[in-house]
Amino acid sequence: MQQERASVSRSNKNLDSRIDWGIIFCVLMLALIGIASIYVAATHDAKTVSVVKQVATQVVWYVIGTVAVVILMQFDSEQLWKLAPLAYGVGIFLLVAVLVFYSRAYYVQTGARSWFAIGPLTFQPSEVMKPAYILMMARVITTHNNDRPTHTIRGDWLLIGKLFAWTLPIFVLMKLQNDFGTNLVFAAILAGLVLVSGVTWRILVPAFATVTVIGGSALTLVVTTWGRTLLGHLGFQAYQFARVDTWLHPSADTSNQGYQLWQSMKAIGSGGLFGTGFNVSHVYVPVRESDMIFSVIGENFGFIGGLLLIMLYFYLIWQMVRVTFDTKNEFYAYIATGVVMMILFHVFENIGMNIGLLPLTGIPLPFVSQGGSALIGNLIGVGLIMSMRYHYTSYMFSNNASFK
Repeated sequence: MQQERASVSRSNKNLDSRIDWGIIFCVLMLALIGIASIYVAATHDAKTVSVVKQVATQVVWYVIGTVAVVILMQFDSEQLWKLAPLAYGVGIFLLVAVLVFYSRAYYVQTGARSWFAIGPLTFQPSEVMKPAYILMMARVITTHNNDRPTHTIRGDWLLIGKLFAWTLPIFVLMKLQNDFGTNLVFAAILAGLVLVSGVTWRILVPAFATVTVIGGSALTLVVTTWGRTLLGHLGFQAYQFARVDTWLHPSADTSNQGYQLWQSMKAIGSGGLFGTGFNVSHVYVPVRESDMIFSVIGENFGFIGGLLLIMLYFYLIWQMVRVTFDTKNEFYAYIATGVVMMILFHVFENIGMNIGLLPLTGIPLPFVSQGGSALIGNLIGVGLIMSMRYHYTSYMFSNNASFK
């Protein structure tokens, strides 16, 4: 009997050590902040949809995402390796399909053909394409580095070429969907993976300089009349130029294009140091339950609340990086890098556009903003990270048990 109890105790201890409670704590806290913020936004803004329905819908998405995390935790590195091409292929298929079967209602609202709509349910396939893309890029880099253990300029250029070859179809499909913001997310993931892939600095430094020049040239084109004419011929839309104008001059047009950003900045500014208090809202911000959710946090909980939220995100990132160092698996390292870059870019862009630091792009705040597709995509990323700890600890435990 004592032996059985000892065996059960060891089994429970093993299970506890296999689950990364630090990541769970961070995501749970972000979920609670998200639900509370959506409740505040819905309470003050809801007109056609009840507050309870909005909050309940988001809770349902959290539950679905949690199930996805639990399922992904069962996949070890070998299974994820085999899954990568399939996930990438399914993602590309969905990105093509949405160009035909996109929601006409969302297209009228946003100008983007990036949403499926089945009755009251909507789904954005690009959000689940992000973790599929990360898996595929991790496999490509790992395969290349195993085949070419010694880095050379020629070999590194070949690796970059491979990564761009797998990324180009996504860029093209995002362009056809008229979804520039999501394209930026994929670009950020790609940049992070290239940085950690072992590519020599003799390529990275000139590449960084080139990107800087291109970025400066693009900004010049955007702020000049002749430049905008040229960009218009290349497919850029008037609303994209309007977002840049709003970003550069937020107080110039506070009633039309700049209204949303100006109201967001007013709400955050009215929160002061400690905020107005939970569910105390004096400033109306359009679409604050999703893209502008940080304005709710800034108004209700002030600078301190916003700072604590950012610290929570960095603690989550640190937990993810720690798992990577613990497992010492190259394939896992690239997966983790992609997930970290995905979350970091979302946080930086969303908070930046809420305070006027960056242009409006429609990027949601991870685990906080209302929306099922983005939440599922981010939770899939969390599931990939947690599967690393789950299977690495299981492997170490079984090896120790065998040794004993």
